[in-house]
Parts: sequence; C-alpha cells; structure tokens
Amino acid sequence: QVQLVESGGGSVAAGDSLRLSCTASGRLHLDYAMAWFRQTAGQGREFVAAIDWSGSDINYADSVQGRFTISRDNAKNTVYLHMNTLKPVDTAVDYCALRVYQCVFRNPEEYRYWGQGTQVTVSS
Repeated sequence: QVQLVESGGGSVAAGDSLRLSCTASGRLHLDYAMAWFRQTAGQGREFVAAIDWSGSDINYADSVQGRFTISRDNAKNTVYLHMNTLKPVDTAVDYCALRVYQCVFRNPEEYRYWGQGTQVTVSS
C-alpha cells in the first residue's frame, strides 16, 4: 500500500500564501503522476493541479492558473502546491493523490491513492 501525508494547510487572510506538501511512502512504483484536488462541504472533489513524473506535463484548473504552482521532488517522493494570492473561494480541504502511471488526468477516479487531506481556510 502507498501512504500519502499532506501538510501545510492553515488559516490565512485573503492575499496570503501557503505551501502544501505531500509525501508518499510505502510500495511506490516508478513513473507515477501526482495531483492535488480540493473539496468543500457538500461538494465533490475538484481538480486543482497535476504533474507527471518528469515534471514536463503540468495541468492547472482555470480557477488557480497563475496563482498556484505544482512541483515535485522525486528524490523525496514529495509533491508541493505553492498557493499565492489566496482567495476565500480557495477555502477547502486539499487532498493529494497518486496515479500509478505517468500520464496525468483531471478526474479523481484515475488516482488510486489519496492523502488524508489538509484544511485551507482563507478569510476576507
């Protein structure tokens, strides 16, 4: 089994920044894609960003394009989400996810392993 642990969430004011981290451990495969999704109360999981193994294929949701940056450090089995210019609409539980293949997808069904989530709260 693969374990994913997120960290870095918190409560901030609009315009502030946060960096989320997610570290994978356990039975890892080579060439795996990783992604971030977020979920608000009563809503499904929404795609935020994804990155393939090499870092050459990166996708962002339109709502975060230009504000968020996804990156990864394969030596540490870690993916990051740098969130700048946070807005109240970014308030959600953010989850990292791992797909056992390299290609990235935007739908959560493609991702096999999930972290426990980290809360991001942005006040006006």
